[in-house]
This record gives sequence, structure tokens and C-alpha cells, in this order.
Amino acid sequence: MTVLAAFGSINWLAVLLAALVYTALGALWFTLLFGDRYAAALGRTERPRPTGALFVAGPAVCTLVVTLTTALLMAALGIDTIGDAVLLALVAGVGYLVANTVNIAINPNMPRPLYYGLVTGSYHLVGIVVAGLVLGAL
Repeated sequence: MTVLAAFGSINWLAVLLAALVYTALGALWFTLLFGDRYAAALGRTERPRPTGALFVAGPAVCTLVVTLTTALLMAALGIDTIGDAVLLALVAGVGYLVANTVNIAINPNMPRPLYYGLVTGSYHLVGIVVAGLVLGAL
């Protein structure tokens, strides 16, 4: 099946649920679970305080796009088991999300790029695996 044809076989409820879980994980990850580590990776002593709709809606839209893309790949590749969904999520997570996060962090404005990559990249890896579990289960 082509990627464009895969749009017709997407379970949109699963995509929305998986994106919601991925986004909720991010809210917990960067506040309760690793908020201090995230601040340290940014070179701050205090946790960043998001202000404005962009800092809430932006990550949610981005996780929706990542989740939808994962669902499209699953459909196009004929992935219909939880095990294969998790395997795809691990490959995409390491190959795209973690690698891209570290690459973005490697710039002169990031005081601790590898630490940022560890904190943020691991969130994306766990998030996509959880999303893959949801997509594979539904």
C-alpha cells in the first residue's frame, strides 16, 4: 500500500488517543519527572515557565503530526501487531526523533547539548513507543 492510500485505513481515534497520551507524557516529563534536569540542560537554575498558547498548542500539534506519520507508516507497511508497532516506533524514535533532537541541540546557543539531547530525546523515544503501543493495540 502506498502512503497516500494508507490515509484511508487510518484509525483516527487511535491517532488522536496516541497523540493525547504522547502530549500528556511530555507535560509530565518536562515538569514533574525531569523538570529540573530539563532546566539544567538549558543552562537555567529555574524551570522554564511556558507562557502563551504556542507553548501548549505547539507541542500538541507536533506530537499529533508525529503520531499521524507513524500511523501512516504502519498502514503503508502493513504493520498490524503490537510487537511490530513497537519495533517501528523504536526505529523511528532512535533514527528520527532522538537523532534530530540531538542535532538541533548541537548549536552555540545550547549550553549542554548532549544533556539536552538525553533529556529531550529520551522523552521522544518513550513517547513514540507509547504512541506505537496505542496505535498497535487499537
